[in-house]
Amino acid sequence: MVDDGFVNASSNGNGNQESPRKTKDINKKKKKKKRGGSKKKMTVEQTLASKSVSEWVYLDRKLVADDFDFGVHKTVMMRREDKVVFELHTHSKFSDGFLSPSKLVERAHGNGVKVLALTDHDTMCGIPEATEAARRFGIKIIPGVEISTMFSPRNPEAEEPVHILAYYSSGGPTRSDELEKFLANIRDGRYLRAKDMILKLNKLKLPLKWEHVTRITGKGVAPGRLHVARAMVEAGYVENLKQAFARYLYDGGPAYSTGNEPLVEEAVQLICETGGVAVLAHPWALKNPVAIIQRLKDAGLHGMEVYRSDGKLAVYSDLADAYGLLKLGGSDYHGKGGNSESELGSVNLPVIALHDFLKVARPIWYGAIKDIFERYAAEPSDSNLARITKFGGAKILKGNSPMSCGKDLIDRCLSLWLTTEERQTAEFEAIKIKLACVAINQGAGLAFL
Repeated sequence: MVDDGFVNASSNGNGNQESPRKTKDINKKKKKKKRGGSKKKMTVEQTLASKSVSEWVYLDRKLVADDFDFGVHKTVMMRREDKVVFELHTHSKFSDGFLSPSKLVERAHGNGVKVLALTDHDTMCGIPEATEAARRFGIKIIPGVEISTMFSPRNPEAEEPVHILAYYSSGGPTRSDELEKFLANIRDGRYLRAKDMILKLNKLKLPLKWEHVTRITGKGVAPGRLHVARAMVEAGYVENLKQAFARYLYDGGPAYSTGNEPLVEEAVQLICETGGVAVLAHPWALKNPVAIIQRLKDAGLHGMEVYRSDGKLAVYSDLADAYGLLKLGGSDYHGKGGNSESELGSVNLPVIALHDFLKVARPIWYGAIKDIFERYAAEPSDSNLARITKFGGAKILKGNSPMSCGKDLIDRCLSLWLTTEERQTAEFEAIKIKLACVAINQGAGLAFL
C-alpha cells in the first residue's frame, strides 16, 4: 500500500519514487534558472540610441589625455556600463522645494542620477549652485525652469492654470534679460497671490500670518501654495500638507488665488525664442488637456510629460503621438518626504525617449550657444561675459589651464557643452577668430556669480 503522501511522487529513473518535497525543490530550481536566464538584448535602435545619449552625457569626462592609438587620439567615455538616469523635474529651496540645490544634487547622485534638470517655479536662481555641486559628483545639469501660466479659452469657466517646463543648454537661455523680466513678473504676482490666500484663510477663521509664510519661504524666494500649506500645518490648522490642499488650496478652492500668470502660449513662444525646449508638465492635472495641447502645439510646444514613477500613462502617451510631441517625465521632486512623493530618479525614461529628446534639444541648444558667443564677439563686455559664465562660472573660469583671450574661453566652454562634431564647425571657427584678440577679465565673470 502506497502512503497517500507519495501518490503524486515522480520516478527518479531507477524505478524508485521521490518525495514531493524533493520534486518541488527541483522544480523551484528549474524555474529560478529560467527566470535568471540571459538578459533581454537591446535592439539595434536601442543600442544606437544608448550610444548617442552616452556620448552627450559624458562628453566632458574623457579618460587620460595621453590615450593614443598609432598617433590618433581616442575619445573614450567613462563608465559607459552605467545606466544613464535622467531626472527632468525637480525643485529646490529657491522655489517650493525642501532641499538646497547642493543637497538636491547630492541626493540625486546617491540615487544614481547622471543628468539632473533643476526646474524651480519661475526662477533659475538655483542653477549656479546646482552646477557647482554637480562638479563634485560628476552629474550633468540641464538648466531648467517650471513656468506658471494660465490657459484662457473663450469660455471663462474653462480657464485653468498650466505649468510649462523649459530646458536650456549649459550656456543658458539667449536673451536671458527678457526671460528674467518675464519670470520676475510672475514672481511678483506670487507675493500678491500668497497675501490674497492668507486673507481668504483669515476670513475662513484661520488667522495665518504673512510673517509665518515668509519665514518658511526664505529670503528672496517667491512664496507658493506649498509654503502657505506648510505654515498652515505648523500653525495647527491642518494635520498635513495633503489636507491643506484638499480642503483649502486646491485649484478653485476656498483659499485659492491666482497671480500674474501670463497666457500659456506666451510662455511657450518665449521659451522657443530663447533657445529652450518647451514641455507640458503633469497634463493629468488638467481639466481639458486636449484643448490645451492643441493650442500649445501651434505655439511651438516640443513635448509633454507622459512617464511617472508608476509607469507610462497610456492616454497621454497616445496624445503625445497624436500631436507629434516628445514623451518625457520626471519625479517632480520637492524633498517633502513620506510615501506620497516619488523619489529622485524613480521615473524610468526609455533610452529611445531620451534619444528623441536630445535629437530635438541639441540643435536648439547649439543655436543658443552660438548666439550667446556671437553676442559676446560683437560686444565683449563684462556683462556679456557674465551671461556666458552664469551657470558654470567657477568650472569655466577656474579650469586647469589659464585663459588669456576669448578664444580660450570659447574652447573651454565648447569642450564642456558640445560634442566634438558640434563644436568643430565653420560658425564657431569664425567666432574664435573674432575673439582671439579679446582679453578675458576673469574677475568680472566671477563677480556676477
